[in-house]
Amino acid sequence: MEKDKDVIEINLVDIFLFMLKRWWIFLLAMVVTLAAGLSICKFLITPKYESTTKIIILNQQTSGSLTYSDMQLASQLTKDYEELIVTRDVLESVIQECALEDTYEDLLDRIKVENMSDTRIIAITVEDPSPAMAQRIANSIRETAAAHIRSVTDVEAVNMAEAANLPTEKSSPSTMMWAVLSAAIGFIVVFVVLLIQFISDDTIKSSEDIQKYLGLTTLVAVPKVDTEAPSKRGGSSGRKSGSAPAKKKSGAPARGQSASPARSQGASPARSQSGAPARAQGASPARAQSASPARTQSRPAGAHDAGSRTPAPAQRR
Repeated sequence: MEKDKDVIEINLVDIFLFMLKRWWIFLLAMVVTLAAGLSICKFLITPKYESTTKIIILNQQTSGSLTYSDMQLASQLTKDYEELIVTRDVLESVIQECALEDTYEDLLDRIKVENMSDTRIIAITVEDPSPAMAQRIANSIRETAAAHIRSVTDVEAVNMAEAANLPTEKSSPSTMMWAVLSAAIGFIVVFVVLLIQFISDDTIKSSEDIQKYLGLTTLVAVPKVDTEAPSKRGGSSGRKSGSAPAKKKSGAPARGQSASPARSQGASPARSQSGAPARAQGASPARAQSASPARTQSRPAGAHDAGSRTPAPAQRR
């Protein structure tokens, strides 16, 4: 049971959808590898050209006519002739004649000898970076090999079926092959990387995964709220609703806060602090301290006089 819990099932549909969502990664990788492959093919690899010449080997009789046995024997000996063409004696003679710097093994790797199907014709193909040199080497091999075959075997005639051509188009590297190969490499690399990412991802993504891998039952699922969309939609309404408070802040509240408080705090307090308090503290106290004490001090004197005058008539009487 524990082994069954550790096993993770992989759904091919999930992998396909996972890869499909990341199609742009495949496209980008294929474009990058395609550009790199074409750059390597064009600038880093030296182009090569192929020149082909053909020979036919005949066993001539004294009568000058060919029999069926001669043709059958010639076709059977074709494999022998192919080996004789690329022998060391032939290729070393060609290296000296064409003044090549290659060794026997190097020149052998650049030569391809094949028999045309159901014929006695042998095709000799030479590959070289120079078209003219490829043509010259092919013709030299044909002539040297014909002489060597006549000297080794009893064949009396090795005729030229086709002279070596001067190639005008490169044989390698193939631009189409490099383009397809580069794009395929980019696709495979991205596929392997994403597949490893998908397999190594063990995070829980749904309530089914919780029940499947943890054996627990989901009671509540809280949906994810997209807060960016309402903000973008409410951008225009927010501007409309924000214009009215701007008028209130710059219009009526400004007047009510600047004019009325200024009057209530500037005019009325100024009057109450400079007018009435000044009079109450300046004029009234002065009168209260100057006039009233003077009267209070003069009245006792008068009262005393009056008191002193009233007894006088009493004495006169």
